[in-house]
Amino acid sequence: MTTYRNPTPTVDIIIELLDRPHRPIVLIERHNAPLGWALPGGFVDYGETVETAARREAEEETGLNVELIEQFHVYSDPNRDPRQHTMSVVFIATATGEPKAGDDAKGLGVFESWRVPGNLCFDHDRILRDYWRYRHYGVRPSLSV
Repeated sequence: MTTYRNPTPTVDIIIELLDRPHRPIVLIERHNAPLGWALPGGFVDYGETVETAARREAEEETGLNVELIEQFHVYSDPNRDPRQHTMSVVFIATATGEPKAGDDAKGLGVFESWRVPGNLCFDHDRILRDYWRYRHYGVRPSLSV
């Protein structure tokens, strides 16, 4: 019998805070390994759409009710998550209010592009570079071959 192995679907959410100057984004400080700062996000539950998972994860980790603005890009490098091969659908979302760390977030921060911490988990440094390039110049990430 053939055994198939597939990447695990995840979501990541770039949350822009509309009620603050420069539309800063929300990052969480992870409580579990891998440790460091990350975009809010997590695994898609069985029977759940990626959009529902993104809204759920954002609320669980930041306490914010987000509006999903657009699906940004899919990141699927087999090495993006040291725990297993994951494939992340990344959304750009907006919110207002005061975010609060919850669920598996040890801490939470609000950052402008020039203040983002250096110890980002997974491939979130690449995601954010692509996002800022898109926001500033309208250039979407290119497909990797």
